Amino acid sequence: MRYLLIALFCLLSPALFAHDGMRMEMPKGPELGASAAFDSHGRLWLVDAADGHVRLRHSDDDGRTLSAPVEVNAAAERIYAEGENRPKLAFGPHDEIYVSWSQPRAAPWTGFVRFARSPDRGEHFSEPLTVHRDRAEITHRFDALAVDGKGRLVIAWIDKRDLLAATAAGKPYLGAAIYYSWSDDGGKSFVPERKLVDQSCECCRIALARTPTGEVAAFFRSIYGDNIRDHAYAVLRTDGQTSQTARATFSDWQIAGCPHHGPGLAIGADGIRHAVWYEAKGQPTIWYGQLDPGHAPEHPLAIAGAGAGHADVAVHGRIVWVAWNQVSADGYALMLRRSSDNGAHFDAPREIARSSGAAGSPQLLLKQGRAFVAWNTATSFRLVELPQ
Repeated sequence: MRYLLIALFCLLSPALFAHDGMRMEMPKGPELGASAAFDSHGRLWLVDAADGHVRLRHSDDDGRTLSAPVEVNAAAERIYAEGENRPKLAFGPHDEIYVSWSQPRAAPWTGFVRFARSPDRGEHFSEPLTVHRDRAEITHRFDALAVDGKGRLVIAWIDKRDLLAATAAGKPYLGAAIYYSWSDDGGKSFVPERKLVDQSCECCRIALARTPTGEVAAFFRSIYGDNIRDHAYAVLRTDGQTSQTARATFSDWQIAGCPHHGPGLAIGADGIRHAVWYEAKGQPTIWYGQLDPGHAPEHPLAIAGAGAGHADVAVHGRIVWVAWNQVSADGYALMLRRSSDNGAHFDAPREIARSSGAAGSPQLLLKQGRAFVAWNTATSFRLVELPQ
């Protein structure tokens, strides 16, 4: 039964394993990649993609009804909109709306990172711009967007320019690299991009979270040695200093390809780095742990096993929530585990929603201490409130 579930998970997952030499087909089903966030007034905002446009909608009743969509990009373009590579949403210090996405180019699995801003709460958007200076038709994809404690926008992405250079020079190069840039003027312009690290995984999403001191930290799947696909942690420096990257998980899962399962990160006011990540060494497992970069995570716990994927994590005070998708022959279940002692222990898994059709990756949100899961399914968008 365990192996049947593993096989079923691989069949139903929106994307399978990617490899530098392997072309993957785009998903044939509905594109369910969406991102949601609450602004400072408690209004819920949602971005997804349809018919070549990133769409913005809002809700003033915690997701029960949604407004008519506003097109972020006036001119239609191709848009990646699946779980690991979906449009992103963030807010400035005065509820300016910032949206980023990855735009497919002509060649397979290439892309540009795109960005647009609205200074008037979604009434109007700027013409989209390409964040990076490099215009080679290679991977600049899997963008991640955050705003630091000073209102500065930070965008990180997966980039293959160094693979291209190494290949041209006849040198080996595993995976891709992580690059990032930032804006000091509210998204009107971005500084020239900087490389964070070589040898990142090719298509696992990057998790960003703000530290208690207001900096933006990144947690992402990296490559060590001969295709060991563990994770790394770094604070993305925007002050002229060099960002320091440290290995943060030590499972030693060796696989010559990308599992298309990025991690989640939430940093508490006490500085504890709560993280979730996926591995399949032995059997597929979602892990929870508290990151101690350079060392193995503390309080490691196997959250879920075969059939589980695309987890997210949130923290408020001493309460920690982990949500994920669980696939079976009956469809998708949205699952939850909760800790009331800052991640030292978790209660048993429980199902909080179900979809008989396809479902996007869940996203945990916080609103004035209340926790929700945003879940986009083939039939509807759902916002599920969680117990305190």
